Amino acid sequence: MADAASGLSFELLTVGRILFGRGRVAELPGLVRELGESVLLVTNAGDPGAGTATDRAAALLADAGLRVTTYRQRGEPTVAGVAEAAESARSGACEAVVGLGGGSAIDAAKAAAALLTNGGAPDDYMEVVGKGRKITRPAAPWVAVPTTAGTGAEVTKNAVVASHEKHFKASIRGRELMARAVVIDPELAVAVPPAVTARAGMDALCQLIESYTSVHAQPVTDALALAGIRRAASGLREAFADGGDLAAREDMALAALLSGIALTNAGLGAVHGFAAPLGANFPVPHGVVCAALLPGVMAANLEALRGGAGDPAGLEKYADVGRALAGRADLPSPEAADAGVGAAADLVRDLDIPGLGAFGLTEGRVDELVALARRSSSMRYNPVTLPDDALGKILREAI
Repeated sequence: MADAASGLSFELLTVGRILFGRGRVAELPGLVRELGESVLLVTNAGDPGAGTATDRAAALLADAGLRVTTYRQRGEPTVAGVAEAAESARSGACEAVVGLGGGSAIDAAKAAAALLTNGGAPDDYMEVVGKGRKITRPAAPWVAVPTTAGTGAEVTKNAVVASHEKHFKASIRGRELMARAVVIDPELAVAVPPAVTARAGMDALCQLIESYTSVHAQPVTDALALAGIRRAASGLREAFADGGDLAAREDMALAALLSGIALTNAGLGAVHGFAAPLGANFPVPHGVVCAALLPGVMAANLEALRGGAGDPAGLEKYADVGRALAGRADLPSPEAADAGVGAAADLVRDLDIPGLGAFGLTEGRVDELVALARRSSSMRYNPVTLPDDALGKILREAI
């Protein structure tokens, strides 16, 4: 964003078409038919609740006379898995791709679609740990259909891929990866179990908060992020308690969508800086990382801002977050900012999300992970530059 002397200046990037609402998955075949007659359907394998939505979508596509090749993504995308998905599409002569499921299925679909038109291997294009080549050709046309409300991957320009050899997760990135269309049907999330609802929802909430407090935030992302925080503050507990509550599912689906638009244009922060090495080194779901680290990062950023680091406007940003999370527009700024940290910690507790020690993290790995996190692109958008000792403290408290 430009300074006061030069006036306001920003850019907003998002997908060209978003279909949102209950029952709108029925429109998927018509969207896909505009792109081709043969489609690669990338779905999550083994996730509870995924089967119902996958079966429904596959039946809709088949009943419309489309030729469907199915690739089942196991866990989070890996270099080998994305290459395999792309090869499945080539073998099936697929003209289009549909990513249906959680963020891992959608990112795998996105990356496979990029490889179909750009060639090469996934690590040719990965940041930090790959060759970092640019995606220069538009990805094969693809449609995103999220079934969990979390990553917002349906509207982002990057696909996160794990390199187990390099012990890191990194992005394939470029506006050429954007989906041709997105279908968001809150009814698809009804069968998602509470634990998945909780961790996906915390990912969305974390993305909204980090986008809002990012040094690259701008007026449109601010408005979207705050609206999303308010939706998540009420909807997440309700969706966790009753998966059939369609109003809550709707709130969370919209919160996740808004988080994806916000992060694409504003960037994230230290929580997501840690997410890359943690996810590559431990079998910890991404949303658990977000939940475990969010209160600590918020508290550390506030302490640094109050000590004079960063832009003082960041303090009011955290006050806005606190009011939205607490549902208290009347809170004065210092109290509101602290209330936000407490509200985030209370939410993690109420959702029964475990600490990172449950996934094998020990104090002996903290220094190594801090060094790896420093390499993440998300760190540059954090509202302050946190020193290593502060980052280490955050990680230790999350164990």
